[in-house]
Amino acid sequence: MNDCLIRNATAVLTGLSGERARLPKGQGDIRVRKGKIHAIGALAPEPGEVVYDASHRVLAPGWVNTHHHLFQSLLKGVPAGLNVRLADWLANVPVRHRRAFDHEAMFRLAVRVGLSELLLSGCTTVADHQYHHYPDMPFDPTAVVFDEAEKLGVRMVVCRGVATQVRQIDATPSPQISPEPLDLFFRCVADDAARFNDTAPDAMRRVVVAPTTPNWSVRPDELREIARFARSLKLRMHSHLSETADYGRHTAEVFGCTPLAFVERHEWVGPDVWFAHLVWMEEAEQRLLAQSGTGMAHCPQCNARLGSGTAPVVELLRLGGKVSLGVDGAASNEAADMLSEVHMAYLMHRLRHGPEALGTDDVVRMATAGGAEVLGLPGIGTLEIGQAADLASYRLDSAAAIGLHDPGSAPVLCGRALETDTVWVAGKPVVVDGEIPGFDRTQMAAHAREAVQQIVHTVAS
Repeated sequence: MNDCLIRNATAVLTGLSGERARLPKGQGDIRVRKGKIHAIGALAPEPGEVVYDASHRVLAPGWVNTHHHLFQSLLKGVPAGLNVRLADWLANVPVRHRRAFDHEAMFRLAVRVGLSELLLSGCTTVADHQYHHYPDMPFDPTAVVFDEAEKLGVRMVVCRGVATQVRQIDATPSPQISPEPLDLFFRCVADDAARFNDTAPDAMRRVVVAPTTPNWSVRPDELREIARFARSLKLRMHSHLSETADYGRHTAEVFGCTPLAFVERHEWVGPDVWFAHLVWMEEAEQRLLAQSGTGMAHCPQCNARLGSGTAPVVELLRLGGKVSLGVDGAASNEAADMLSEVHMAYLMHRLRHGPEALGTDDVVRMATAGGAEVLGLPGIGTLEIGQAADLASYRLDSAAAIGLHDPGSAPVLCGRALETDTVWVAGKPVVVDGEIPGFDRTQMAAHAREAVQQIVHTVAS
């Protein structure tokens, strides 16, 4: 049912800034028609209208996750990757274990595990940086990701990854991490765009061009060629950048400049580009990012988990930059949900800058409207008339929220301990009473346990 009236919420967050960040008390009823927000205010039910009573709930826009690696959802807590930094983690976890994802069933299960965890946290839009591709692959991973997202009702942005060369630490790669020729990548992306890409402002499916890392996954001349190819198809661009200090050192030694200067030189800045992490940026790079309209997918839990550092989010916001939140892969962030991410973002920057650095409404905006802006989806991310009816309600009788003086702060202050009640995408309830309708979580967990054992066996053999 895409038409309904959501009434009586204790607090309603909008994803907007300043005084508009919350709807006035008593004016937060939301009428949904044909998947969009039709009216907001003190609304009475119409004859025959489906009514959802949101009493003792806080209502918010669905979270927009701008950077993820869904196939890593079966690689949580790999012992060899727990107490090491990024370079060793890459070698010990995703590189070493990709050989186990050489068949569709394993890959599909991982995608389903990741999407269900995100959805149960109130996340309604996911950008998956899907770099698990290699020549002569026996299945179509892009189609699998879109298919699983459709089954769960999630908006999906597939950031189609590529590496045309391997790093030194991957000098003897398994077939599953073999590089792809650039012409093959272009053919695949063009086909994906023709099949799946929707240009609507509230699209359910988008395709993005996304080399794994600009400064060593592809050659510099290829990087510029990829940018021109993407823009010729009117596709956005995404990648990792400056996650650790090593990125800056490598770029300075090899190319004689900073990472942001390097990507600018190769046409990889602008309002159609966003990068994950951007932890290590000089002040000039921060200004370039903001002035060019290039976006950031801030991944605070992954950055903390790997000891990579704290991204200059507050500084970038003060410059007028575009900041969103991303969960990143579950292999480097075992809490693969957006409630944990907003909670961490709130704490991390107050620790660095003081208690005035970010308020709860600021973090909500980053994780909703900020994400929509970065992804180029202006029809989602805020609770306003005409916007897509992507919403999540959370229970204020959750143990973590009991005694809370400001109910609207619950999603950020309580984090993962807050219980999700209902989630809507385009007005359709995709989570009801904290569960995904028709979804057997117990069975999925059993399949995942078997899969983890199979992965361990495959890697050990």
